[in-house]
Amino acid sequence: MEPLSITARVHAVDPRSRANGPGVRFVVWLQGCTLGCPGCFNPATHEAVDGDERSLYELLRAIRSANVDGLTLSGGEPMQQPEAAYWLLDGARDANLSTLMFSGYTIDEIRQLPRGPEILDRLDVLVDGRYVAAERLGKGLRGSTNQVIHLLTDRYTRGEVEGTPVAEVVISPSGVVSLTGVDPLKLKR
Repeated sequence: MEPLSITARVHAVDPRSRANGPGVRFVVWLQGCTLGCPGCFNPATHEAVDGDERSLYELLRAIRSANVDGLTLSGGEPMQQPEAAYWLLDGARDANLSTLMFSGYTIDEIRQLPRGPEILDRLDVLVDGRYVAAERLGKGLRGSTNQVIHLLTDRYTRGEVEGTPVAEVVISPSGVVSLTGVDPLKLKR
């Protein structure tokens, strides 16, 4: 059971994405990243004090009622909010949802971080490595060629993960348009 008192600093939530992992996914972009990858396409997620403070209890309720295949954690940097990442992934697993996380840290670095091994134990897929603009790829869920897809369970094949659409356009009921995916710039060309 997740603790009711834990909160997360959240940049954004997309309750039904097809461009952030296999199938239909609930995506949580956690706020805050100190890695400073030059050319990052999501710099609005960097400042740890930005975004909104959200109750994990409410986020988990939303995830469990969303009728999706899985949960994707992105950012910012999810590993810079390890308690939030742990409990979100644990809750998704309890609901039999698949789990995927994007991290600028390598898998070896994650193993050394607080909650790192426990977070890895709750992931089906990890996409790791800092973004390197000179090695831009923008497909197969990798932003740059140095990033690695780790299949940590047998839930998905490499083809299923790499077959994820590179981008999608989301138009909210209020008319706000957002681009998401590993290469949202393709939609701007």
